[in-house]
Amino acid sequence: MSNAYSKDLERWLPRLIAVWRASRGKGDGPEGRLTPQEVKEVGAGVKQLSLGLTRERQLAGARYMDDPRLLGAYLLFYWPVSYAQARQVLGELPNRPRHVLDLGSGPGPVAFAAMDAGASEVTAADRSKPALALALKLATEAGEALATREWDPLKKNASLPDGQYDLVTMGHVVNELYGATDEALKPRAALLEAVLAKVKKGGSLLVMEPALRETSRNLLKVRDLLVERGYAIRAPCLYRGACPALVKETDWCHAERAWPMPRVVEELARTAGFHKESLKMSYLVVAPKGEAWPEPPPGRVFRIVSESLEGKGRQRYIGCGPEGRVGLAMQERHRAEKNERFFHLQRGDVIEATDLETKGDGFALGENAEVRIVAQAGRGVPPGPPRAPEAPRDPAPPTAPVPPEKP
Repeated sequence: MSNAYSKDLERWLPRLIAVWRASRGKGDGPEGRLTPQEVKEVGAGVKQLSLGLTRERQLAGARYMDDPRLLGAYLLFYWPVSYAQARQVLGELPNRPRHVLDLGSGPGPVAFAAMDAGASEVTAADRSKPALALALKLATEAGEALATREWDPLKKNASLPDGQYDLVTMGHVVNELYGATDEALKPRAALLEAVLAKVKKGGSLLVMEPALRETSRNLLKVRDLLVERGYAIRAPCLYRGACPALVKETDWCHAERAWPMPRVVEELARTAGFHKESLKMSYLVVAPKGEAWPEPPPGRVFRIVSESLEGKGRQRYIGCGPEGRVGLAMQERHRAEKNERFFHLQRGDVIEATDLETKGDGFALGENAEVRIVAQAGRGVPPGPPRAPEAPRDPAPPTAPVPPEKP
């Protein structure tokens, strides 16, 4: 996360704590910090949320934000995490959004992330009245204007808020809808299609999900349903067909970003008994119907979709590009100034590479290989030149009538 994101988030932390204390009727305590007793209390709620949303999943789809204790734990731990995740992904949008709708907003981390990224009109929509009330209190603390709407996608004939938007966001929402089996995939895709109808031309739908194997793979399956129906993916995909990460049951695709963890998040993570050293999420940025896929940059390009798989005498990653999901490896002895960056790549970076030789499940970069960073993780990929339209084919010359044979 860039320093700008860090500074923005640091400004939110005292507001989060102040709003949380006010919601409990207890306003005393150090500004911008939790007391040891508060850390212990909130940490227990964070642990319950973590178990219920990641391991056992019994809270997925439940109205946990109506529980004041769990809502408070979300506000002080998951709110900063979701805000930072959103700021990272918003950096990949092709256009700065002005009019934003945040569906399943909770107390608004993604909504406020969009606001801090330049949006001028933001609407937060959720089924939890207590969560929306906290979002409004945060807006008051920050001196910002935030519109709120009640929205419950599980209600029969639930309607989306009126209007058209440059950006619609759904942060950690879709995985909790319609159950936990494959039968949920089609209604999830249908909901996203309905949401995409609210997106202006040139705008985007941003879906962020947890980086768990199950939730990530399900998002990719929904992606494939949308691609089959003619929708283009703006990010992170460079491959236009069915997602190659779904071929093997053991594979999935998620993003991971380094970030300077705020002190409050670090204390709560430690108290809850788990480590959170980086931002992890799965995400899609989808274009509205009728828009073309962005043209990939020229050359042979790949997005790095794995951590470093360094082995004896070589460096290796998994890359995914227009050619599909492949291994990329280079021997240490071929290391040179023109390819030095290959040995320091981060998950999410997009690179162009030359001197590729087919080997095993992918490519080996040879001694003459050059590696160029096309886009760092969290930055938009510059599109390549538009494809030249196919030249119209000359119509076939008219065929002269064949004279009848003489008797």
